Amino acid sequence: MVGPLNRKSQLSGATRRAAVGLILGAPLLGACSSQFSNPFGSSKPEAAGPQQQPLSVGTGQVKVGLILPLSAAGNAGVAGQSMKNAAEMALAEFQNPNVQLLIKDDGGSPQGAQQGAQQALGEGAEIILGPLFAVSVPATAQLARGRGVSVIAFSTDSSVAGHGAYLLSFLPESDVNRIVEYAAGTGKRSFAALLPDNAYGNVVEVAFKQAVARKGGRIVAFEKYGADRAAAARTVAQSLGQADALLLADDGDSVVATADALTAAGSNLRNIQLLGTGLWDNPRVFASPVLQGGLYAAPDPSGFRSFAGRYRAKFGGEPVRTATLAYDAVALVAALSRTQGAQRFAAETLTNPSGFAGIDGLFRFRADGTNERGLAVMKAAQGGGTAVAGSPKSFGA
Repeated sequence: MVGPLNRKSQLSGATRRAAVGLILGAPLLGACSSQFSNPFGSSKPEAAGPQQQPLSVGTGQVKVGLILPLSAAGNAGVAGQSMKNAAEMALAEFQNPNVQLLIKDDGGSPQGAQQGAQQALGEGAEIILGPLFAVSVPATAQLARGRGVSVIAFSTDSSVAGHGAYLLSFLPESDVNRIVEYAAGTGKRSFAALLPDNAYGNVVEVAFKQAVARKGGRIVAFEKYGADRAAAARTVAQSLGQADALLLADDGDSVVATADALTAAGSNLRNIQLLGTGLWDNPRVFASPVLQGGLYAAPDPSGFRSFAGRYRAKFGGEPVRTATLAYDAVALVAALSRTQGAQRFAAETLTNPSGFAGIDGLFRFRADGTNERGLAVMKAAQGGGTAVAGSPKSFGA
């Protein structure tokens, strides 16, 4: 587990030691057909089905609200159901948890999330897990904050974090920081980037420019593209001779199309180190000859593989990739309930700089509500991603 690293922490020595194994009773086990998808894509379902009735799972004294889009249409509802299954699985695998889950269906809407939070808080929830969509987090967090209750949401939009709302999700900032730091550590100093002109690209842009500056590198080419990426690709292609690393951050289909556009513009991508984010964990990327050897940051896939095997055995189907978030959230609150007493969900407990160990590796919450993950560096290959640098065993200060 994660050891106490930041000696400036306000946590007591005993509390810091307890954080060494904070997801203690749950198996830390974590790739399958479920890959990462663009977290800034369409996230609000068109129409919800009949709302599912509230459900209580477990008989513990610590009540925990869990808000998910169980009846939402399409992929949102599928994700909600899979995350619910994972949450129940975490509770079942934790040894004698003192937790009762109050599961609420928000239908994928802010109004539903607000109603679910109101119900859970009225029933005595000491912490809220969820919701999934960014648009539903602010109202939920505001309600919880009025009761002095923290929220651990699953949104990937950092703008909704803070003021008692923490994000347990795969944030693009973590991917970018990890891959740029690794590239710089292997001697890369001149960087280029070709990114989508959308919300995801905007977040990656800020993180990329900050990460390169921190490592003392320089950016020799930077462009963003819309529906037609050919012009942006030509502009970047003209400067690639001055760069030794190129960041392409988009979902699998788009990354392949962007690499093809660069090749059409005259770039030989074999002469430069390609860099990517967790969205590269996609069969289309692995099958692309041009992207072979590209490096991307992502959780070590072994954790998810093991988790998915247990999930299949229990539920007879494949988990969505984000199901591990619900599992880790429930395992975390169960562990905190066991080890941290009255301070179990206090801000100083949740933001312990030593962090926590989950299915997807180390994670810790920052004071601003975002998170940092201990990610592996993977290499794209025909058979899938292979690790070239493992996940860190502990966080630095």
